[in-house]
Amino acid sequence: MSQAATERGHYRQSIAQDDGKGGPHGYDAGKKINGRKRHLLVDVLGLVLVAVVHPANTQDRDGAKLVLALIRHTFLRLRLIWADGGYAGQLLDWVRSLRQRNRLKMEIVKRTDDVKGFKVLPRRWVVERTFGWLGRHRRFSKDYEYLPATSEAMIYIAMIGLMIRRLAQA
Repeated sequence: MSQAATERGHYRQSIAQDDGKGGPHGYDAGKKINGRKRHLLVDVLGLVLVAVVHPANTQDRDGAKLVLALIRHTFLRLRLIWADGGYAGQLLDWVRSLRQRNRLKMEIVKRTDDVKGFKVLPRRWVVERTFGWLGRHRRFSKDYEYLPATSEAMIYIAMIGLMIRRLAQA
């Protein structure tokens, strides 16, 4: 047993192999997530247009601003964005003022209060399906990346692979 392992009270790994995540990460008490969150902007087919990875202690509305700021001068044909209830509030006005021309409109897809349990929401399932596709990759089973930019790049690489496989089948 090494001296460093004894001082830390941890006998299985040395200090150099402490399995700690590097890079920026945080804790979201509402979702009980420790680490990072992924925000995706997808098209109607579920293919990723923009991906942003940030620490989990960033609010969802602030994460949406990070994503939507990237499309201010791109995707000019995009007019309507569907989002869930976590993005309601002042974000709707912010999205309207994002562009002077080709204005964006954000619609909130809300759950009805009388439904108990799981209910598939219209258009909301598209982005959930995309997260499911990403979940099939071993690289996304844990947060292996040190930098959020590397995580974003891995999302794009996974979606490129998915699109190539679909094109090869045709």
